[in-house]
Amino acid sequence: MFAIRHDDLTGAPTRALLALHLAGMQAHSPIDGVFALDLSGLQSPDVIVWTLWDGSVIAGIAALRTITPGHSEIKSMRTHPDHLRRGVAATLLRHIIEQARAHGMIRLSLETGSGPAFEPAVALYRSHGFVDGGAFGDYVQSRFNQFLHRTL
Repeated sequence: MFAIRHDDLTGAPTRALLALHLAGMQAHSPIDGVFALDLSGLQSPDVIVWTLWDGSVIAGIAALRTITPGHSEIKSMRTHPDHLRRGVAATLLRHIIEQARAHGMIRLSLETGSGPAFEPAVALYRSHGFVDGGAFGDYVQSRFNQFLHRTL
């Protein structure tokens, strides 16, 4: 059974999964096109981080960043490779949507990569009501990224 916990980013398992997330992003995106937050970025006061645990093992991480009143962004989301296809990402995504609503958000957006490596994540987002849209915040559209949005 999964357990989702607010995370303060101090634990070794969380930091290891975050490092894995950044390495994966860098492997599939040009270095100037990686917009995932590193540890210092995730520790910003406008970011909330949760980890999903399968017993005592970390299985996933997700972060929600407030952009403006009423508008938040899924800033990071990653499933540990040992836990793929077990519902980790879907569970985290539902949690993020619920938390965004609970924090009074009316719009939830995300930026993700483009290309085959990102297709499973994009399919998951679309299955939860996200639709293609334009750039937001400080992002710039390129051939390496895409933007998805959901009205809450």
